[in-house]
Amino acid sequence: MSNARQYPNAVELNHTVVHARDRGLSAEFLAVVLGLEVGAPFGPFLPVDLGNGVTLDYYAMTDEPIQPQHYAFLVPEERFEGMIARLEAVGVTYYADPHHTEPGRINRLFGGRGAYFADPDGHNMEIMTRPYVRP
Repeated sequence: MSNARQYPNAVELNHTVVHARDRGLSAEFLAVVLGLEVGAPFGPFLPVDLGNGVTLDYYAMTDEPIQPQHYAFLVPEERFEGMIARLEAVGVTYYADPHHTEPGRINRLFGGRGAYFADPDGHNMEIMTRPYVRP
C-alpha cells in the first residue's frame, strides 16, 4: 500500500527527469547495475521503474551541458553484492564516499553497506542497504 493511501496527507515522489546525452545508454546503464529493466519510451522520456512507484525518466539533452545530480537508491541487502559485481563487470569504479576519494571500497553507514559511482553523464549514483538516520 502506498503512503498516499495509508496516510491521506502524504506526498510521494512519482517521477523525476534525468538529463542524459544518450538517454538509451544512461537508462540501460542504471537498469543493468540495479538489476532492473528499461521501460517503453513515453514521449521524449525513457523510463526506469524503481519498483516503489517512482520512475526515473531519462531525457536526451544534447544542446546544453548536463548538470550532475545525486541519486540515492535504497537496495535490498541481498542484492547489493550483485550490483557491485555488475559495476566491476562493466569496468566502473565504485567508491565508499560521495567525493569519490576511496576507490574500490564500500561504506558501512548506519549498519548497512553503501557505494557511490558515476553514470555515463557524471551523475553521482549511490546504492545503500540502510536509509540514513536523521535526527
